[in-house]
Amino acid sequence: MRAAVTGLPSRYPIGDQLPGMYADDAVAQRFTAGLDEVLSPVLSVLDNLPAYFDPALAPADFLPLLGFWVAADRPSGRESVARAVERHRRRGTRRGLAERLRAEFGGEVEIADPGGVTWSGTPGSALPAPGAPVLTVRLRVPEPAAVRRGEVERVVADSCPAHLAFTVEIGVL
Repeated sequence: MRAAVTGLPSRYPIGDQLPGMYADDAVAQRFTAGLDEVLSPVLSVLDNLPAYFDPALAPADFLPLLGFWVAADRPSGRESVARAVERHRRRGTRRGLAERLRAEFGGEVEIADPGGVTWSGTPGSALPAPGAPVLTVRLRVPEPAAVRRGEVERVVADSCPAHLAFTVEIGVL
């Protein structure tokens, strides 16, 4: 961790920036050296901040936090975190859902999206008839018993608009 880097020198020692009357004061120099030791990791992080947001350069212990920030599916490595931004561009689309299901479970994915939309320019107009469209997701894998329905449903729920009902079918490839 950056907070526990022993011997990390400060690029901006506080003792060197004190007025001349404190330059030879041993107590002031020891006190500011202690502050330098605490602040050096903070200043080092701030000096290198852009690298922390690049999955290729970020420190290994920072990757899980970066993965959480960009909602990487399984932030197990740099590539997963780097792909998360690209996946977000397609989140909520048929293509994005299919790619995510293939990445997590393999096999073939078929998505039947009714695509129904309604709107009105008149305030207070009647709501659409009940029986909202239902998205159907069919996942075909070599071993359906090895795939947990709950995990597939979680992925679909995370990838679809909250108001959209869906059904999941898991079958043999």
